[in-house]
Amino acid sequence: MTDCLFCKILAGEIPSDTVYSDSTVTAFRDINPVAPTHILVVPNKHIRAVSELEEEDEQLVGHLFTVARTLAEEEGIEESGYRLIINNGPDAGQVVFHLHLHLIGGHKMQYPMG
Repeated sequence: MTDCLFCKILAGEIPSDTVYSDSTVTAFRDINPVAPTHILVVPNKHIRAVSELEEEDEQLVGHLFTVARTLAEEEGIEESGYRLIINNGPDAGQVVFHLHLHLIGGHKMQYPMG
């Protein structure tokens, strides 16, 4: 998608601090982090939101979580804990309409959410 911020990052048109990339997923640091570790794990395939996932995307979505777990280990937050968030739609706080998983950690999280 030519107007999608994340598609432009994936195409190399906009710079990012990429921490992981393979044929299906790319992960980069959020430019407005809410915690010491705030990484976005993004499918290379443009999918607008969770609500637009197809059955064929099941393996891809699982891979997002596997990559997040690996990155949490690399960031040294796997033992203390971390939060994984996917926002779906504007009321949930989705701002970029390209499916992405937030990996957030490095300090104690607030509860309750919402």
